[in-house]
Amino acid sequence: MYRDTRLASWLFVVVQVGVMGPVTRADSAADRQFERLAARFIDEFPALSPVSATGLGDHRYDGQLNDVSAESRARQAAFNRTILAALARIETDKLSPANRVDHALLKHRSEASLWRAERLEEWAWNPLVYTRLAGNAVYGLTAREFAPLPQRLAHVADRLEEFPRLFRQIRATLEPKRVPKVHAETAIKQNRGVLSVIENTVVPHLAALPEGERQRLERAIVSARQVVTEHQQWLETELLPQATGDFRIGRERFDQKLAFTLHTPLTRQRIRERADSELRRVRDQMFDIAKQVYVQAHPFTKFPARPSDAYKQSIIRAGLEMAYQETVAGDAIVETAKHSLALATEFVRRKDLMTIPDDPVEIIVMPEFRRGVSLAYCDSPGPLDVGQKTFYAVAPLPLNWTTDQVRSFMREYNLRSIHNLTIHEAMPGHFLQLAHSNRYPGKLRAVLSSGVFIEGWAVYVEQVMREEGFLDGDPLMQLIVLKWYLRGIANAIMDQAIHTENMSRDAAMRLMIEDTFQEEREAAGKWVRAQLTSTQLSTYFVGYLEHIDMREEAKRRWGDAFNLKAYHDKVMSFGSPPTRFVRSLLFAEGIANE
Repeated sequence: MYRDTRLASWLFVVVQVGVMGPVTRADSAADRQFERLAARFIDEFPALSPVSATGLGDHRYDGQLNDVSAESRARQAAFNRTILAALARIETDKLSPANRVDHALLKHRSEASLWRAERLEEWAWNPLVYTRLAGNAVYGLTAREFAPLPQRLAHVADRLEEFPRLFRQIRATLEPKRVPKVHAETAIKQNRGVLSVIENTVVPHLAALPEGERQRLERAIVSARQVVTEHQQWLETELLPQATGDFRIGRERFDQKLAFTLHTPLTRQRIRERADSELRRVRDQMFDIAKQVYVQAHPFTKFPARPSDAYKQSIIRAGLEMAYQETVAGDAIVETAKHSLALATEFVRRKDLMTIPDDPVEIIVMPEFRRGVSLAYCDSPGPLDVGQKTFYAVAPLPLNWTTDQVRSFMREYNLRSIHNLTIHEAMPGHFLQLAHSNRYPGKLRAVLSSGVFIEGWAVYVEQVMREEGFLDGDPLMQLIVLKWYLRGIANAIMDQAIHTENMSRDAAMRLMIEDTFQEEREAAGKWVRAQLTSTQLSTYFVGYLEHIDMREEAKRRWGDAFNLKAYHDKVMSFGSPPTRFVRSLLFAEGIANE
């Protein structure tokens, strides 16, 4: 799962001289008008979210902390309306193709920000917005070495000194009766992680500061501990007992949010049709592979000419059981991921599938304040921190799990699944693609990146690695990769069914465990995630469809001239806009006005 900090509620961009880059060089009066507006957006928006600005790589506001008051929301809304009014005055048909794409992205993003603030209103009912904000306020300053350590620690002190004000605003903003219980329970778990970030990334480095600065930071830490502890008590004794909100956002808001999230012509109904069709196709493909594996173990088996669904189910499960035999210890997941990264990198180089940037990537244990949503994520540097480390974060197993729960989880994340997880999150998935994206000369586009393009790419390259014979074409690896694709299909079905059709937990668990072969721990965690989020789970499947459709179109158009590496590098060269725009740029077609 890619953790898209650039698409946070407080979207922002950064100011740099020549930030638009040569790809959007003004060619007309309309181009110049748009680039002036983009420069204004880039100059003024970061101040609305200092914590997000740090993550992007704009360090002008490292010593400031977000204002989450009603007055701040009003300023953000006014700014978005000003941008939209200015965009409406630009003649889009006179823009260069690159600028037309960026115009559409800025318009879409400004409209989405207004809709989220004024219709979705997560600021009032989603406490996870604030646990992430508080944790990132410190983590964003300490995780990467973008400035000398004493300078970054001084800014930590600046922000911690603002914690009392921030947490007062959070408690004044949240409306407990609108908060869903699952969100309150997850916030209780994540809030404690804010303290662990301070203990693990700040306290060990106090000696790096001069005495006066060290004492100031120590006082700020003492105050922050007290503030976070008081907030923990409020979450447990005030918020949770009153948290009776509905986690289902309903059909109308889901469809509106889906349109903003996906930025695709595909409707909810069409997504469901393709998901149901793909579910059947992939299960049949898995059956064909599982038969090969089964015959190797049982050479005298005769398969029926028309096997029933139950028969297919048993043969697929038998094949997967063979893959589950090779598991890793719960405390060895990080080390196994490191080995997987080396294997995948060597394979991509040997097969010459795409260009590999030399950016550093580090596999880490997931910070506590970010746990509870997924097993792993890719934390890439912001577009202005090109060359800084990418973190491939993996969560440790919860200490309170039973033996059976640990066993279920390790079956799901067997050795081959760890390989596929690494392909998705790192090589040639999120890490590689985002390293290319951050090199796109127009930083505006990098900030307005599409999670659908990004997640779709990661699912797409899982299939590329399978098609190209990763692990010498091992059929058990092929089964695991296809099972992961089934997970993406189930994500899309479940996402809309839960929020628009009142899908029950039992129905969701049947879909995941029976239809898509997920283990109980994975399915239980996904059920929680589906309640905590909406529309994001659709990005994997929709993004994959758009990527594979685009590649097949390129093959048809280019014929014998098609080259996989050249295709991949070209697709990644446009940054990470929605795939519909990548397709238009790739085939030099007109960019539709929005």
